Amino acid sequence: MGKYRCSVCNWVYDEEAEGQDFESLPDDFTCPVCGAPKSAFTSEVGGKDKEGIKTTVAEKIIEQLEVFGVKYVYGIPGDSNLPLIEAIRKSEKIKFILTRHEETAAFMASAHGKMTGELGVCMSIAGPGCTNLITGLMDAATDRSPVLAFAGQIPEVYLGSEAFQEIDQIELFKPFTEFAETIARENQALKLVTMATKYAFKKPGVSVLSTPTDILAEKLDEKVYSIEKRVFSNKTSPKDADVQKAADLINECQKVTLFAGWGSRHSGKLIKELSGKLNAPVATTSRAKGVVHENDRFSLGVLGSIGSKHAAKAIKNCDLIVIMGSGFRQANLVPSGIKIVQIDIDPTKLGKTFDVDAGIVGDAELVLQKLLPLIERKRENTEFLEYIDRMKQEHHEELETESNDLSIPINSGYVIQAIKRHADKDAIICVDVGDHTYWFYKKFMCEGQRTFMSANIASMGFALPAALSAKLDYPDKQVICVTGDGGFAMLMGDFTTAVREGLGINVIVFNDGKLKNIKKEQLRDNYPEYGVSFPNPDFAEFANSAGGEGYRIEDPKDLDAALKKAFSSEKASLIEVVVDPDKMAASTKRVD
Repeated sequence: MGKYRCSVCNWVYDEEAEGQDFESLPDDFTCPVCGAPKSAFTSEVGGKDKEGIKTTVAEKIIEQLEVFGVKYVYGIPGDSNLPLIEAIRKSEKIKFILTRHEETAAFMASAHGKMTGELGVCMSIAGPGCTNLITGLMDAATDRSPVLAFAGQIPEVYLGSEAFQEIDQIELFKPFTEFAETIARENQALKLVTMATKYAFKKPGVSVLSTPTDILAEKLDEKVYSIEKRVFSNKTSPKDADVQKAADLINECQKVTLFAGWGSRHSGKLIKELSGKLNAPVATTSRAKGVVHENDRFSLGVLGSIGSKHAAKAIKNCDLIVIMGSGFRQANLVPSGIKIVQIDIDPTKLGKTFDVDAGIVGDAELVLQKLLPLIERKRENTEFLEYIDRMKQEHHEELETESNDLSIPINSGYVIQAIKRHADKDAIICVDVGDHTYWFYKKFMCEGQRTFMSANIASMGFALPAALSAKLDYPDKQVICVTGDGGFAMLMGDFTTAVREGLGINVIVFNDGKLKNIKKEQLRDNYPEYGVSFPNPDFAEFANSAGGEGYRIEDPKDLDAALKKAFSSEKASLIEVVVDPDKMAASTKRVD
């Protein structure tokens, strides 16, 4: 007979005295002294022989991730995470994706969460591996993507001794994570992995688990937790009174405009139904671009600094905006005197930027399901809609002009229209940060394509890792990466990851030899252009040398042929387009 000690209060369960084997106790058994769970107990002399246990902590962690539906772990191996790497190697359900940089791994995890709503998982070694994760994890934290990061750590017995590559990981990650803890004992592992997963889905946001390598190698034979009994949906249903108040206000107003944010990205059909009932135009945030097809009668496209002029002009003439799933911090685009209904799952977002006349806390889809039956059908406001139609017509004429502009250096607007000609209706388009971002969100008309970006932290370098993640998750879809020379060069080494993994992504590099968006900001603030230009390598030749396909385009007449060839190839391809370094997209401001 053995003895088991509670690791919290040190009370000992003596099998002989209690008359029952510890292992036969129910899973919900708790310490009678401090209430600690069964998993907090460790065997003492005479207890279960660890030599008979065949599985390690690392293997149990991976088994738990399998149960939670994880398919990929992105990262870089090293001494402080090798037990996890070995456990993944043995797994038949999870694949390890080796990246060239930990920032790529974190961006891939963030992109996976954004695209699928599932848990994105990345890992690093101790020290610099952890610090390299930060930007990608910050993207996930600020864009609310569910991500779990395993931070490899030196052996637990050496913590605090200033050992090689030791840093205070919890202090490092704590400011921006929902959950950050160290797995300091083997019997903590499954509990902490489960808690970390629950917290990642809560907001959603980022969880980090520090994993000392000696703990990962310890023996563990606990049963993994069931996802059905441990992880639950966080959708919030609205209060009926709040929905009714919003419906009454909407019914009172004559010129309503709908504004869809990221929180309403799964509600396209409901938004279109509401738009049809109200005869109301629909604008979106950049993150929600394409929720409603942008060639639909009532679509305005993106409203915001990287949005279209006609969307800003249309907002000026309405008397009520219904904001769905967005905090919308750009108050300068909302004219004074307009009434506002705002729907958001996060109550802190309601009224954060401007006064709100009717606020509803709840999941946008659930709110719209309750709101629609309460809305009265409105007659078409001819004057209001004709004004919007004129603005949209002007916009379409601009697009037509740019699609025929064969000037050299190449107009960035021409590149956007060329991409549009060759993009599948269900393509996934990952967009980096730079001047090309403005061109894309203003000029590309989504007709079913899904777009993804680093929105709130607005980090350069996001698009390539996001495209890698997208192709892994959606291998049968066309995946397009729209990036600048600055952003692409930051993580361009991971183009080789696409080649190695057989990911047929299509990378479009806008090469203007400078950080053109920064140049724009310098000119705006009356500074001379300085410190924004750089010599570039031949990106197309780089792609070819990496085993992909590369095309360098200096004449716009050659672009369509290159896009057609690249987009039809199964290889990773890169089209480098030399664009006009002086032609810049303007930021959209409120139209008075």
